[in-house]
Amino acid sequence: MKKWVVRFASLLVFNIVVLLVVGWLTPARVGWAALWAGIVMTALVIWIKPLVEKWFRSMAAKSANQRTKAGEKLVEFLLAFAVAFLVWIVTVVFTGVSIGGGIFGAFWGWVIPPVILLIGWAIYGAIDDKVEAHAGTLYDKATGSKTAGTDAAAPAAPSIPSPSGYPGAASAEASAGRRELNDGLTDEQRRMLDELGKG
Repeated sequence: MKKWVVRFASLLVFNIVVLLVVGWLTPARVGWAALWAGIVMTALVIWIKPLVEKWFRSMAAKSANQRTKAGEKLVEFLLAFAVAFLVWIVTVVFTGVSIGGGIFGAFWGWVIPPVILLIGWAIYGAIDDKVEAHAGTLYDKATGSKTAGTDAAAPAAPSIPSPSGYPGAASAEASAGRRELNDGLTDEQRRMLDELGKG
């Protein structure tokens, strides 16, 4: 549950920022609708976008052997653009976002935002681990759970002697404690980050 809350919240904040950029750079009118549009877009990106991408890629894979490397890259871009375009259409239809600026503005209000979304998703993909780890720390603080930040700030614990007198025989608790001191993450938080990386 925590994993999904953290992921949704961090992506929601990022999507709201991207929507405000879209409203600033294109004829799309976003304004306060960015809040509801961000929620809709985040739900689409987390639960619907992967399914649509998988479907598009399975259709494109049927003719993959007929394309050159450049052609394959072009198809990959067109597939990504098609997914972003569909996400943008659903966002506009189900939220208060509107497209203004006449015929010329309407064209750019439909074409440019998906490109901005693609750039935004690429940036988020590069920093999502750090953003979600920070959001997880904030979640822990808000719920009163033990946080990695307080563990990292605690003074270093003295080394724990191994039961039989040599380093290789240290207990599981001592090993977990040393790992936590090294990177400030508990085993549970490390597992959560691994799950997010696989998702």
